[in-house]
Amino acid sequence: MEEGYKLLKIVPNPDGSLTRLSPNPTRPAAPLPDPAKPVTTKFAFSKDITLNPTHNIFIRLFRPRNPPPATKLPLIIHFHGGAFVFFSAASVFSHEACNRIAAHVPAVVASVDYRLAPEHRLPGAYDDAIEAIMWVKNQAVLIGDGGGDTWMNELVDFSRVYMMGISAGANIVYHAALRAVDLDLKPIKIVGLILNQPFFGGVERTESELQLINDPIVALVTSDPLWFLALPEGADRDHEYCNPCASGPHDAKILRLPASVVRGCGGDPLVDRQKEFVKMLEARGGHVIARFVEGGHHAADVFDPKFAQALYDDIKAFINPSAATAKL
Repeated sequence: MEEGYKLLKIVPNPDGSLTRLSPNPTRPAAPLPDPAKPVTTKFAFSKDITLNPTHNIFIRLFRPRNPPPATKLPLIIHFHGGAFVFFSAASVFSHEACNRIAAHVPAVVASVDYRLAPEHRLPGAYDDAIEAIMWVKNQAVLIGDGGGDTWMNELVDFSRVYMMGISAGANIVYHAALRAVDLDLKPIKIVGLILNQPFFGGVERTESELQLINDPIVALVTSDPLWFLALPEGADRDHEYCNPCASGPHDAKILRLPASVVRGCGGDPLVDRQKEFVKMLEARGGHVIARFVEGGHHAADVFDPKFAQALYDDIKAFINPSAATAKL
């Protein structure tokens, strides 16, 4: 465990908190400009909205710089990666991805700044995801009554809501979606899930984990301590939050999940778990589109523009039914 903490540049504190020694570069929101000033953002405008002041979390909304005229856009509720322990909706990689997704699809993106572990162990992040979904529902209700956020009012088609996440964010999408099927979300409708390289684990090692044991991003020596910090105290890696294939299945709920895209790379140590997850969903009647490619690595779309563009293209194809037939 100590070796993993050292590699991750974290120091557990006696009170259960964590000292994070690595910097977390962030970007500020890019609000609509003053008409008298030049536009400084290439892809999308953005702004922060407080989600829960007690928990100090927010939603960063993105809208395309040039949305199609007289057209309502889909809404993507986005969850960043970071193994539940790192980063935020303002982190550079998350901000830039949402910035480009909003322009490329086009869509309005609501990027959720959820609470981190170990200060807030799971299911804290899942609770925050549900709060974000309910915020979207409340916006739709307020807009129906003549109020609500201006961007949401002007641009969002609430019958076309998607949930998307990368790595730990994809894990959040799955578990929050299982909860959401039992909620009354009218007048909004969640119609699709996008799980990009979901962060799952388990007690028994998979072949890909052992073959890529020294992976620089999700080596076992670092992923094991991260799960230790994220899971409820006393839980092992076969807890359903970590290993959705090892514990009691949610058969009835999986049948009610919207269509899902699960993406993975052959060079990711987690790829076997992601493929096992797809098989589990299919076996229980879930509607799943699997997109696995050779090469790459975990979070390849964060570091490699080619993988990033492939991600944006897949999102657009999934959300646009006419393109989906051709590409997915």
